[in-house]
Amino acid sequence: MKLYLATTNLHKIEELNEMLREAKIDAEVHTPLAVGGMPEVIEDQDTFSGNALKKARALAALLPDDGLALADDSGICIDAFDGAPGVYSARYAGEGVSDQDNLDKLIREMEPVPEGSRGGRFTCHLAVVSPHGEENVFEGEILGEILRHSRGSAGFGYDPVFLPKGRNRTTAEMSSSEKAAISHRGKAMRQFLDWFSETYLKAN
Repeated sequence: MKLYLATTNLHKIEELNEMLREAKIDAEVHTPLAVGGMPEVIEDQDTFSGNALKKARALAALLPDDGLALADDSGICIDAFDGAPGVYSARYAGEGVSDQDNLDKLIREMEPVPEGSRGGRFTCHLAVVSPHGEENVFEGEILGEILRHSRGSAGFGYDPVFLPKGRNRTTAEMSSSEKAAISHRGKAMRQFLDWFSETYLKAN
């Protein structure tokens, strides 16, 4: 079985490969370049699942019969903002902005929010679509609070201000393996790997 990840992000590719190795699952992992590149997809859905499925369906249409398309949509949801920025996390400060621009805006807008009301969560929805139209979505989330100032230089996005519940370091202060063990994406990916093992490996 071949897995095609709807991203050119090498960190995500390596993360999946590492999890496959840990789970002792023998599967090839490819980027969309293996099938001519990722089709252009406008992420205009109002849910994480909707955007993830839209990307996975577009890629699945290009795959061979023994392929599976994987696409995730993820973001940060702030309790005090009724779940915003949510699906708009990557463009919170506008289109074409940097991670730092988004982070700076969040810090500014969270400034009046008092301690005890600064909760939030990272959410990831991982869509898996086969060329035959079979669809599944796996979800993961991690709860925490939003700090007033950035801490740490690892990770990306909102990691420097996200302090996971029960931890004393932000996700930007953790090693990649430590973060993957508790992260929203890691949880969704492990659910997928369990399903994949049951559905494809034990059936063969």
